[in-house]
Amino acid sequence: QVQVAESGGGLAQAGGSMRLTCTWSGLPDDFVYFVMGWFRQTPGMEREWVSSISSSGTTTEYVDSVKGRFTISRNNAKRTQYLQMNSLKPDDTGVYYCAAGTGFTLLSQGIANHWGQGTQVTVSS
Repeated sequence: QVQVAESGGGLAQAGGSMRLTCTWSGLPDDFVYFVMGWFRQTPGMEREWVSSISSSGTTTEYVDSVKGRFTISRNNAKRTQYLQMNSLKPDDTGVYYCAAGTGFTLLSQGIANHWGQGTQVTVSS
């Protein structure tokens, strides 16, 4: 059974920073084989892809609105992924989900094999 410990959300002021963490266990294959990503969702809106990182960690991609502010990373030995969020804006508010997928392009299209439970991020102006 896949289990995900997602943490790091909360309340921040605009311009502040926050780091989200997802630690995975029970994946059907080794964590190192999965592409990992982050998504976010606000009420009434569809879930939005934010960032992805390749299985080796050498390739990353970001939605334009977070480029230069967010950094995705992973530690395969710890089966953990991270999203460092800097220069936060009120528009970054939402529930953030981590995800594991088998294809880099597929994940950016919202096609994931496993999802975290989500953590709320609220940025006040």
